[in-house]
Amino acid sequence: KAAFINFISDEEWKSIEPVSSWFGPSSFLMSSMSALFKLSMWIRHGHGYLTENLGIPVWGSYAVFGLATLFLGMVLGLVSEVLGADCGF
Repeated sequence: KAAFINFISDEEWKSIEPVSSWFGPSSFLMSSMSALFKLSMWIRHGHGYLTENLGIPVWGSYAVFGLATLFLGMVLGLVSEVLGADCGF
């Protein structure tokens, strides 16, 4: 606590370079990280719902999320192929 107070009162903060715009709170990188954290919380909530409310065993919840991941990968691959074929790649 004392070090922080000295940092402010001695104006040591003036010698530190500001955070680059790449790491700023509104940058694409930080917005992407925020989206990943929100997704992880959604997955955690979904796992809790499946196991606690529906009574599905933990391995069953993992299987549901695994199958959902495979299905989403297939859909995204199909979309990628369709868009790639239209662009001539």
